[in-house]
Amino acid sequence: QVQLVESGGGLVQAGGSLRLSCAASGRTFSSRAGAWFRQAPGKEREFVAAISRNSIRMYADSVKGRFTISRDNAKNTMSLQMNSLKPEDTAVYYCAAGDTYTRNLSPYNNWGQGTQVTVSS
Repeated sequence: QVQLVESGGGLVQAGGSLRLSCAASGRTFSSRAGAWFRQAPGKEREFVAAISRNSIRMYADSVKGRFTISRDNAKNTMSLQMNSLKPEDTAVYYCAAGDTYTRNLSPYNNWGQGTQVTVSS
């Protein structure tokens, strides 16, 4: 099992930046794929970005070019750098770990508690 804890959420104006971090403990995170998902009020949880064990990345079209996912296996951490934020990026952001590198939600079996990101217009 991997325990995940997110940090770095907050309130930011449109056009601003935030960096989310995900600290992993327990089973070594370096052997797992990692991902970020988000859930806005009244909406389903949606894919944001994923990173494989060897740092291959993929992004949702809505964040491509603005968000960057990264990982530091030595520190057992994963990050999401979010630039040019828009009000529609407002959501609770969750980090996740799993054995499969995918944009689908269900293969990720370890989840953090979530961190709120609010972008004001």
